[in-house]
Amino acid sequence: MPGGGVEYAEDPFDAVIREVAEETGCDAVVERLLGVDSRVIPSAERHRPGLPDHHGVGIFYQVRITGGQLRPEPNGHVVESAWTPLPDVAGLRRSSLVDVGLALARTRPATGHVAPVPVGGLIQH
Repeated sequence: MPGGGVEYAEDPFDAVIREVAEETGCDAVVERLLGVDSRVIPSAERHRPGLPDHHGVGIFYQVRITGGQLRPEPNGHVVESAWTPLPDVAGLRRSSLVDVGLALARTRPATGHVAPVPVGGLIQH
């Protein structure tokens, strides 16, 4: 699931299109806002020791791929890109944000909010 930060003065709507293109090589259009997730990752659970607590706010959109060619992110964090059937996602090591996005897409809550996803096993921060 592509994702990333919003640049200074960038609209989140535009950021999702940019992130999909950067991380997958695909063109996309936003179909709808799915919801917002807010979480705090305690310092002790961060990937690098000594970092402060991190508060992340994620905005989830449903997008439709309209073109492009699936590929890894050049000079970036994504080293492999693949379409994965939804039933197979449960067996992958993944960010908890993947499960949040899937829950939002599946339930489409009127509030745009789903319960926090527990971290552990294959599910990481």
